[in-house]
Amino acid sequence: MPGTTAWVLGDQLSLDNPALDGADRVLLVQSTTALSAKRFHRQKLHLMMVAMRHFADDLRNKGTVVDFVTADTLADGLEQHRARAHPKRIRLLAPHSARGRRALGRLDGVEIIDGSLFLTDPTDFAEWADGRRSLQMEAFYRRQRRRLDLLMDGDEPCGGRWNFDADNREPPPRQPSLLAPEIPAPYRPRESEHDRTVRRALDGLGLDTWGEDGPRRWPADRAQARRALKRFVTEALPGFGPHQDAMIGGERTLWHSLLSSSLNLGLLSPLEVAEAAESAYRAGDVPLQSAEGFIRQVIGWREYVWCLYWYRQGHWGSMNALNADGPLPAVLETGKTDMACLDDAVGGLRGTGYAHHIERLMLFGNLVLLSGTEPQAALDWFHRSFIDGYEWVMAPNVLGMATWADGGEMMTKPYAASGRYVERMSTYCPSCRYSPGTRTGEAACPFTTLYWDFLSRHRRAFEANGRMGPALRNLDRIDGSERRRIRDQARALREHFDA
Repeated sequence: MPGTTAWVLGDQLSLDNPALDGADRVLLVQSTTALSAKRFHRQKLHLMMVAMRHFADDLRNKGTVVDFVTADTLADGLEQHRARAHPKRIRLLAPHSARGRRALGRLDGVEIIDGSLFLTDPTDFAEWADGRRSLQMEAFYRRQRRRLDLLMDGDEPCGGRWNFDADNREPPPRQPSLLAPEIPAPYRPRESEHDRTVRRALDGLGLDTWGEDGPRRWPADRAQARRALKRFVTEALPGFGPHQDAMIGGERTLWHSLLSSSLNLGLLSPLEVAEAAESAYRAGDVPLQSAEGFIRQVIGWREYVWCLYWYRQGHWGSMNALNADGPLPAVLETGKTDMACLDDAVGGLRGTGYAHHIERLMLFGNLVLLSGTEPQAALDWFHRSFIDGYEWVMAPNVLGMATWADGGEMMTKPYAASGRYVERMSTYCPSCRYSPGTRTGEAACPFTTLYWDFLSRHRRAFEANGRMGPALRNLDRIDGSERRRIRDQARALREHFDA
């Protein structure tokens, strides 16, 4: 059986994968070593394993010969395939991680195909970025809008504005019950025999995972992903804009798309997702502010992060501008803090493998930043804990945004916040035992205590940062005895969170 084998990785499950062109068969390898490489969330592994099996079914239904191999390593699986099929050529789309490209690019006889399942070539991004004083996402996003002709009226943006972000930061109502009936029910896929097979396999492997088992909430094939996209555009996208930054206790999904895992697996293309949102706006079914806010996430932020990952490749592993060296707070997996916001979000993550972007940044990210977690430990946790977590997406988001480990190359100021932010953008604080405006004492919100301690510890590093000026002036208004109490209480909090 000579000829060409297309080797498809678990995050390249697209029929538009260029490695498939002209292939005589497809190789899929499930690596036990890869599954056990980190303490992954159980549902993350489950989804990937099921999605690979569904992709094999889709290929076979189209008449494609598929070799699905379970092996200790990817290289071992490749050798098993060689022994059976004796392919003349083995073609593999360039892996989406630098580590994967290094490892698989060294394998004898494997031809790495240039390209990706993204809209933007990192080489083109590098040409745009080289020599620029700053790499603001907004400038990149406007370039994307023009290049892809999305939400454009001729040469001008629809509505005369590029960005409706200021209209999309409404806090939740003081009575969240008024909002709850409007929250749309998310798409829920139907499980298949593959889910039961994978559950048994995971149980048999005895892997060290965390998080709860199913039922599976996430699309595992293209048909399911397309239904999820349709449900989002029809039911949730109209209300996405105003409350996209809000946090509501007990509500896991709100108006968010829940499509990131499908995009990151290759089940959906970013262009079809963005075009679906634009079509709904053009048809009058979706407000411009919601369509624009969502499209900015897909063709702006997602593509920007993808390209920035490669542009700064080789530097992510050494970034630690604030010299943070603390351990990962254990409460990120236990949720035992008595903080209504954090415990609810951790419980949701444990049960679903998901949290929306503000929970990730302003609860989880804020905690690791304020507590001084070593950046690579934070990156590892985000990578392994989220249903859509991959190295390319988490390195810029965690090191450039959440922990400010890059020293401001990506964001001009750290996303540090006290409990006041949570109070403004969530429904948590009225039911919490802590007071968001209190810095010390039994009623003090841990976020607030840690925030002022963070500013105090890093005051010198932020003195030259104009955007940090107001915060530092407020810090200087706190007398010395109060600062000492903040320092001591923050130290006790970090020890408690690490226990």
